[in-house]
Amino acid sequence: MPDSAAHDRTPPPPPPPAPPALSIVALDDDSDFREFVHALLTSEQGGGHDVRVAATPDECFGLIEASMPDVLLLDIKMGRASGEAVLEELRKRWPKLCVIVVTGYPSLDSMRQTFKRDVFDYLAKPFSIAEINRSLAQAAAALGLGLRPRDKLRQELGRQIRLARTERAWTLKDLSEASGMSVSQLSSIERGSHLPSLESLLEVARALDHKVSAWFSAAGL
Repeated sequence: MPDSAAHDRTPPPPPPPAPPALSIVALDDDSDFREFVHALLTSEQGGGHDVRVAATPDECFGLIEASMPDVLLLDIKMGRASGEAVLEELRKRWPKLCVIVVTGYPSLDSMRQTFKRDVFDYLAKPFSIAEINRSLAQAAAALGLGLRPRDKLRQELGRQIRLARTERAWTLKDLSEASGMSVSQLSSIERGSHLPSLESLLEVARALDHKVSAWFSAAGL
């Protein structure tokens, strides 16, 4: 007889999507954890990321100033240093930096406080490779991390145009009529699938009464 139990088995869930290779700084006062994070995230299974570790807030700030990372892994409960104070300083100096908080002492209250400071995610130690991969993949997808400069520009221009159109409560058809571009062209640009020519970008900016320079500035150019 066929093994009915075998037919009833639910297939295992698919593994989380692998994030692109990212630049990561990890701040933690525990030397064992710094070694663990570095070994895990630089390994092939962990994504082959570029990982730098810091033991103190000053060391962490120095690493960020030397080269801006895509993601900061921040231990919120350190011995002498206050993770909350570090997070406050980070938001003053680098407000757009993606921060993922890690802690061995998770609590609902600390989670609420960190998310008030625009933290992307909150992971409890010890986390699995699947958990950190999932968090990094979500951050990369949501924030466009790990992309080439051209890809980042394409995505940011699309986002800025979509925001400007939404502010005016315009549909793509409205923008098409005002700019002289087709709806399909505009849709492709807003999705970040297509990088518009400078001439097309100027026409869209004129129609929306926005400055192209402001859009380039938002893209970090």
